[in-house]
Amino acid sequence: MTRTADHKLHAPLDPTGIARWWVYQRERFPLLIHGPLIAAFSFCAVSLSTMLRGGEQIRPASAGVAFVTCLLFFLQLRIADEFKDFAEDLRYRPYRPVPRGLVTLRELGGLFVIAATVQLLLALWLAPVLLILLAIAWAYLAAMTCEFGLRDHLSNRPLLYLISHMLIMPLVDLYATGTDWLVVGAGVPAGITWFLAASFFNGMTIDIGRKIRAPADEEPGVRTYTMLWGRSVAVVSWWAVVIASMLCALGAARRLDFVVELSLLYLPLVALCGWGGIVFLRRPHPGSGKRIELLTALCTLGLYLGLGVAPLIARSLG
Repeated sequence: MTRTADHKLHAPLDPTGIARWWVYQRERFPLLIHGPLIAAFSFCAVSLSTMLRGGEQIRPASAGVAFVTCLLFFLQLRIADEFKDFAEDLRYRPYRPVPRGLVTLRELGGLFVIAATVQLLLALWLAPVLLILLAIAWAYLAAMTCEFGLRDHLSNRPLLYLISHMLIMPLVDLYATGTDWLVVGAGVPAGITWFLAASFFNGMTIDIGRKIRAPADEEPGVRTYTMLWGRSVAVVSWWAVVIASMLCALGAARRLDFVVELSLLYLPLVALCGWGGIVFLRRPHPGSGKRIELLTALCTLGLYLGLGVAPLIARSLG
């Protein structure tokens, strides 16, 4: 059974009222999956910034604002994708919520504005200076939504498309770290650049990992990396960005004297990715791409918990 047919068989009847939004989040922005990953991502940013600048305690307000703002950033990215991909979804993926009429683009646009308003109010409440970083991230998100005015050019260059869109990750991360260092009036802590680079490569890991599919799961009109580059190149590219993300994370960990500990935590996950990629290349059966997605999620959690939570615990015990 093809992925398209499977979705058509399992697509729920369109509900009404608030239930529509519950179905939408379940299908397009599942909070039970994204929530823990974004919590680890945002907490790591605040925790690492605190430790790198020599702070003693994490500010709960900073951690809370970072989490809510980052969660809304990723929701906005999903909404932006709904607008960018509407024509293709209408033609090739009519089972998705917007083409099948579950929610409308106008409603999603309203949700986007509500999310931006919450981000704005949180920044004003915590420290108005955060509006500078917020405006930078918003500006890049707007440019991404318009494909930088180069839609056809980027569409024909998947690597350039990937890089240009993943640059939003360090900008979101910069805002999250800024809820600490900028709020307390410190400069950018040494080592943050390594962390931003790790987030950039981790974003690539997530994007490539979720678009690696077995032949039976490919859909007409869906530009997966296995379709664009072939299975071998897609998997090797995924491995490469997993390793690049780890090396950058180790660069940040070096500032905390935590390189050995992070290596012991993260290297087994890299090995698991190697095993998972080999299994996928040898036996790309239907649904096997989901294993790559799972390993990607584990690597993401490992990166942010290993860099933001583990050294914090080690310091408290030491």
